[in-house]
This record gives sequence, C-alpha cells and structure tokens, in this order.
Amino acid sequence: MTKGPRRTNRPARVTDAVAALAPPVAAVRNAVRRCLACALSEADASLRPGGTVLVACSGGADSLALASAARFEARKARLHCGLITVDHGLQEGSADRAASLARWAKRTGFEPVVSVAVEVTGAGGPEAAAHDAGYEALVDVAKRHGAAAVLLGHTRDDQAETVLLALARGAGPRGLSGMPERRVRDGVALLRPLLDVARADTRAACAALGLIPWDDPHNGDPTYARSRLRSALPMLVAALGGDVVDNLARTARLLAADAEALDALAASVAATAVDPDGALRIEPLDDLPDAIRTRVLHGWAKSLGVNGAALSHRHVDALDALVMRWHGQGPAALPGGIEIMRSAGKLTKVQDSGHDR
Repeated sequence: MTKGPRRTNRPARVTDAVAALAPPVAAVRNAVRRCLACALSEADASLRPGGTVLVACSGGADSLALASAARFEARKARLHCGLITVDHGLQEGSADRAASLARWAKRTGFEPVVSVAVEVTGAGGPEAAAHDAGYEALVDVAKRHGAAAVLLGHTRDDQAETVLLALARGAGPRGLSGMPERRVRDGVALLRPLLDVARADTRAACAALGLIPWDDPHNGDPTYARSRLRSALPMLVAALGGDVVDNLARTARLLAADAEALDALAASVAATAVDPDGALRIEPLDDLPDAIRTRVLHGWAKSLGVNGAALSHRHVDALDALVMRWHGQGPAALPGGIEIMRSAGKLTKVQDSGHDR
C-alpha cells in the first residue's frame, strides 16, 4: 500500500534538503520543470499561471516520484497541483489502496485530490479496455475541475517497451514513434514529463524522499504482453548492451518528428479533399506518396467516428484499395460497423450512396 514519507527524528526541512540533493530526485524534478515550462509557453495551450495541473498517480514508483516532483515544481511555476488516482477494480483491495493514496495526497498538499473508480469493459482485451477507461476518467476529472493538463508517469523504459511491442506487432512509423510527450484529448493536454527519465531513477527518487511505492502485480503477470516484454528486456540489454533502452527511446523521438511532418502534410490534403458532407474525393489522392495518402485515409476514417485504437493497417489498406486498386469491389468494413464504398469518384459511408458503376 502506498504510504507517505517515512517518519524520522530529523526535521522535515532537513530531510527535504538532503533528498533534493539526490541526483534521481533532481532528474525527475528537472524533467517536470521543463515540461511545465513548455506547456506554459505553448501557443495553443490553455495552461496559464494560476491554473491547475493534475498528476495521474497509481502509487507506483514512476507516478509517485512524478507526483512529488510536480507538487514541488508547480509551486515554483505558480500553478495549483492536484492528484487523481483511477481504481480499475481489477485487483482485490484496489479501492482501499486508492483511498490510502488519496489520504496521503491530501495530507501532503495536493488540491484537488480525486479517486475515481471505472468499469473496465470494451473491445481489445483487458489491457486496451483498462487503458481507454483510465484515459476517459482522467479527461473527465480534469474538465470537471478546470485542469488544463494531466501529467502521466511513463518513463524512458516504458517508451522502449512501447517501441518493441509496436515492432513485434508490425506497426508503421506512427506506432514506432511511441508515446507522445504531449497529446490533447477533448481539450485536455496529456503530458509525459518522464520520457527521458529511467525507471530506476524514479524508484531511487522515491527511496531518497522516503516514499514507499506500490508494486503492481500486473507488471509481473505473463497474461499481459507488456509484462512479458518487461521481463525479457533485461535479456535484450544483456545481449546488446546497456544503451538499448536509450536507443529505442531515441528511435521513438526521431520517428515521432517524421510522423508529425507527414501528418501535417496529410492534414493539408484532407482540408481540400473532404467535402462539406464528409465524403472524401479520390482525385486529390491519386498522385500522393503512400505515406501521405494512407494518413489521409486514416484521419478521414477517424473523423467518421472510428475508434483510432481499433483502426488497424488492414482497415486502412482496404480503404486504399478503393482508391488505388479499384475494380468494382464491395465496401470496406471499418471498426464500429461502419462500411465505406466508392461512389462517383468519392469515398462515402454505405448509407450515403451506391456503388460506382
């Protein structure tokens, strides 16, 4: 169970001063400081001095170290810092653990402190369902409390694992670019300050600060693909050297920059190729490079209400076949029961029109 700082005979101010000298504590705080400074300077950001940020905290070492650093740095940035913990209800005692974490957060000055229980249901397996339910809860709580941003505790190790999982699943550049440092969801910025911080540093920071993290048993459960990979990653490091994690994370950053540029080009095409009624005209797509055309199709499918997490390469390829390999075939099926067909030089939903003749 997550606990607050251990009791000692030394004054708290001395403990804090000594802890602040620990390199892992400094590493986490510096990362959070950079993230908040960047968020405050974003031209399109709603985060302003006097505003509120929330820390998503499970009580694990990564999010606990993040919470401590965010509370410290938010004061310096003239921001209010709150904490949210999401109880997915997947383990015995999870409600008690969430309540204990919330009590610690209130004692240590977070405001607001919110503990929210979610129901994990939906397609894609328990990992995907828990992921979707958790993010939906974070955004909902942020909007209710007027928070412009939520800080997430994903580390460099998490990023490396994400890249490896994407590679194993045959993902393209978008998947291999890993988790973004910043993503806006329904008007709330989801920020990941620790993508350049090692997991070992967050655990060491907790130790320096006297914080006792909770170790999620799911992290060692072979039922989950990420857990299996997490146990195998040390063997990869042993075989290829200690720079593997850093190199994988750097690969994600490089690919993310490339993907951002290609996404911008695709967005400019879509702005002229999509009609007011939502139909996608085919002629502007004919001469586009594959990397841009498929992005246009991917984005257009999402604009129709298709869940991005469920939209795979094979769905986009089926749409691309209607554009580039048209021979009178039937509609392409997308997640959510949406079907797309080609009609009069456009891609439209099935209910909108008939086939090309």
